[in-house]
Amino acid sequence: MATTAAPKRLDNAARGILLVALGYAIIACADAAVKWALPEVGIAGAMLWRGVFGAMTMAAVARMQGTGLSGLMPVNGRLVATRSLLHCVVSGAFYAAWFLGMPLADSYAVSSVSPLVMTLLAIPLLGEQVGWRRWTSTLVGFGGVLVMLQPGGALWRWEVGVMLVAVALMALTRLWTRVLGRTDTPATITFWLMVAHIPVGLVLLPLFPPPVSLFPSGDTMLVLAALGCGNAMAHMLFARAFAIAPVSVLAPFEYSPLIWSLPIGLMIWGDWPAPSTFAGAGIVIAAGLYNLHRERLRARQSRLGEGR
Repeated sequence: MATTAAPKRLDNAARGILLVALGYAIIACADAAVKWALPEVGIAGAMLWRGVFGAMTMAAVARMQGTGLSGLMPVNGRLVATRSLLHCVVSGAFYAAWFLGMPLADSYAVSSVSPLVMTLLAIPLLGEQVGWRRWTSTLVGFGGVLVMLQPGGALWRWEVGVMLVAVALMALTRLWTRVLGRTDTPATITFWLMVAHIPVGLVLLPLFPPPVSLFPSGDTMLVLAALGCGNAMAHMLFARAFAIAPVSVLAPFEYSPLIWSLPIGLMIWGDWPAPSTFAGAGIVIAAGLYNLHRERLRARQSRLGEGR
C-alpha cells in the first residue's frame, strides 16, 4: 500500500502546483484589467461587473459540465456565504488602493504577508503546532513589513494599513478554501464568490459612484468582461488546487503575482517599486519560504512516524 500511495500524493501535488501557478498568472492579468478600468467605472462598478461576468462564466462552466445551476448549490452554505462576503471586503480594499494610484507590484508586495498570516491562523483553526523556528521566521517576516512601511517610504500611506487587514482576511479565505474542498466543488465555491460581488457592488454604488459611467465604452466593457471571466476561472483553479494539494505545497505561489506585476506595471503605467519595497518584500518572502520548509519537514517526520 505504501508504494502506491506516494506516487498519488506526488501526482496531486504536481497538478495542484500547475493549477495554482496558472491561476495566479490569470489573476495578475485580471488585476491589471480592473486597475485600467477603475478610473471609468469606479470601485463599486468594478465589483458589480466582476460579479456579473464571473457568475455568467461559472454558470456556463456548470452547463458544459452537465450539472446545470442545480449543481452549483452549496453543501456547506454558511461557510460558502461567509467566505464569499469576506472576499468582497478583500476585493474592495485592493480596488480602493489601485483607484488611489497604488502600483500593482506595491500591492502584491503587501499581500506577500499572506502566507505568514496563514501560519498564525493555522494554530487556532487547524490546531497546528508552531515551533520556535517558525515563530522566529514569522517575526522576521513581519520585520520585513516594517521595512516596506518605513516612515517617509513609498508605502507609508494609510491605504496600506487597510490592505494589511484585507490580506489577513484573504489568508483566512485561503484556509477556508481548503476546508470547503471537502464538501463543495470548485465551481460552486467560485460561483457564489462571484455572485456575492453583485449585491455588494450595488450597496457600494451610492458611496463610490462611477467617475464616468456604470455602463462604460465598448473597449472598457470588453476589459470588464475579461476581468470577470478571468477572475472566475482563476478562483476555480485555486479551489481545485487547494482541494487536491497541501497548503504548504501551494503557498509559495502566493508570491508569483509580484513577479508578473513587474513587467505589466512597467509596460502599462511605467511603475517600478521603490528599493525599500523590494527589500521588505524579499525579507517577507524569505521568511515565508522558510516557514514552508519547516512545515514540509514536520509533515515528513509525521509520515515517517506513522509508517513505523
